[in-house]
Amino acid sequence: KAQFLATTAAMVLAGWLLSTLLVTAMAQSTAAATAQTATGMPAVPVRPVEATFTLPALSTAAPPPALPPAYVRWQSSLAAFAKADKERMPGTDGVLFVGSSTIRLWENMAQDFRDVPVIINRGFGGSTLADCTVFVRELVTQYKPRQVLVYSGDNDLAQGQSPEQVLQSFVDFVRNVRADLPDTRITYISIKPSPLRKSLMPKAEKTNALIAHYSQTMPDIGYIDIYTPMLDATGNPKPEIFRSDRLHLNEAGYRLWQARIAEYLALHRTKP
Repeated sequence: KAQFLATTAAMVLAGWLLSTLLVTAMAQSTAAATAQTATGMPAVPVRPVEATFTLPALSTAAPPPALPPAYVRWQSSLAAFAKADKERMPGTDGVLFVGSSTIRLWENMAQDFRDVPVIINRGFGGSTLADCTVFVRELVTQYKPRQVLVYSGDNDLAQGQSPEQVLQSFVDFVRNVRADLPDTRITYISIKPSPLRKSLMPKAEKTNALIAHYSQTMPDIGYIDIYTPMLDATGNPKPEIFRSDRLHLNEAGYRLWQARIAEYLALHRTKP
């Protein structure tokens, strides 16, 4: 009887183990089929993998501010002026010319005004009167001139600015110069007429009139009319004083400018 009970118990235990193995196998098979159906790939056992790297530390510092567009555009010109100053810094109490390419291309400026002890040329081609205002410290006030002559506004009009906007740029330029140099005389050289920009002549005439009137209302602000002497008897720009590009002055054009500006400087060697 004891042997019969032992045999029966063994058979029950074996049956339980077999049923457990079958249930487990069926569950794994079902999971594998589900994974294959979902991904289209045979299920692969996944083993945990310990991380073998760490993320780099992220900087929380703010990125450096971007330079204003004007600084980006004129960086090379400003660097060239700084290099020239490092080699030979101009003296103070001189006459400084600033403006666009008509000033920059005046290669014989110092010789043409040799009676003036210090002549500084800070023209940069393609610039506007608004650019001159932005860089007034780099181009003008650091040299402490007694007189500043500005030729700019031509490019402003060509870029779509109105005469009133050019006047405002000159007012801003004056304000910025006077903030550092309250006693310096500032003189505007009128916008020139040119064959290439003949269509802009009405706007140039209006701009010149606005700035001429403004200069009469302010102390130590001057105006040089270079526009009228550059016209022929028919009221058109004299072609013989321009380079082949019909925009920039040739040698004859600079002689005309030199005579007109030298006459003005002779009248204003000292403050009135």
